[in-house]
Amino acid sequence: MKYGCIGERLGHSFSAEIHALLGNADYTLHPLPPEALDGFLRERDFSAINVTIPYKEKVLPYLSHADEAVRKIGAANTVVNRGGELFGYNTDFYGLTSLIRRIGLDLTGEKVIILGTGGTSRTAAAVAESLGAAQVLRVGRSGKDGSLTYPELLRDHTDAGILINTTPVGMFPNAGEIPVDLSAFSRLHGVVDAVYNPLRTRLVSLALERGIPAEGGLYMLVCQGIRASEIFFDTAYPVETTERVFRTVLSRRENIVLTGMPASGKSTVGKRLAFRLGRPFYDADACIEAKGRKISEIFEAEGEAGFRELESRVIAEELAPLTGAVIATGGGSILRDENLRALRMNGKLFFLDRPPELLIPTADRPLASDCEAIRRRYRERISRYRATADRQIPASGTPEEVADAILKEWNA
Repeated sequence: MKYGCIGERLGHSFSAEIHALLGNADYTLHPLPPEALDGFLRERDFSAINVTIPYKEKVLPYLSHADEAVRKIGAANTVVNRGGELFGYNTDFYGLTSLIRRIGLDLTGEKVIILGTGGTSRTAAAVAESLGAAQVLRVGRSGKDGSLTYPELLRDHTDAGILINTTPVGMFPNAGEIPVDLSAFSRLHGVVDAVYNPLRTRLVSLALERGIPAEGGLYMLVCQGIRASEIFFDTAYPVETTERVFRTVLSRRENIVLTGMPASGKSTVGKRLAFRLGRPFYDADACIEAKGRKISEIFEAEGEAGFRELESRVIAEELAPLTGAVIATGGGSILRDENLRALRMNGKLFFLDRPPELLIPTADRPLASDCEAIRRRYRERISRYRATADRQIPASGTPEEVADAILKEWNA
């Protein structure tokens, strides 16, 4: 291996994609069990590597040289082999600093809470101190190494202004979890989450709903990867490289989610979009019916409440974890906040606003089986559709015209 990333589990890593966008086709992912780490580092059969969980601290004894960030933090995520000597760097420091600045957070004089006690939490503590935080507190389940326990946090420090999550809580497949209840904090005005899978954790979503600036860890990942590549090749990339790579990775991973009334063209437009973009297409109603019953049969047997429960399960378990897909939702999917949070984890919502006079009733839609039912649903839901959409798309034209309008917004 010339270049790559080592870690115990790398199934969700974006690192190879990031380095490929920087022109490094030799970068590979190298999952490594703990018992193989010593032999790998002693053999030194690589030019340069990134290091991720759980080896950021364990590589330190093998380094001949370590940069200031590694010495201060006690963790290295980048190792370069120079003539058989291993040089260690911590580009996570640069990546997290860049993410905090991107969100627009000023840590000067702030009480900063860092959730987690691992290598990334030490990086976060060093970053917060460098950015002028007045107090930096790390939180762990056991309270070891001078950290607070969660009960102590909620008892004594709910006046914190900034929260940084460095735990894996909220990562797929446990994306519904949050490490701490944000409602406990009265002065919170910034949330940073190092998790990047999903793109927006529930913690980030809840913060944004409260009007608190927040973002997940993808931008941090891209920034640290670019800085690592600069170290690998002793070069410097133009400033605009970061935004280009970030936007490319984000657009490849983010789902296009179509919302709108029954008969507004979500499935037809979605299939065209998927074909043009080379993406898979998923229809929420089709996923539900694939379980063995038509939607009309579910309504007849269990009523709307039973159908909504099944719809929410399908969204959470089958659709929300997808990446790089086009998803057509059912007409009532937006009625539940839990569906919106799930779909936004990896998706951007486009509301197809087709005028009610152009919506054609069909017998297989229990809540839109005639013109009066459609008009009633439209009046009931229109404000909700508009309020929950990331983009509103006029949908009175042909499916191709609507798809064009979505792509224009998507590429903006």
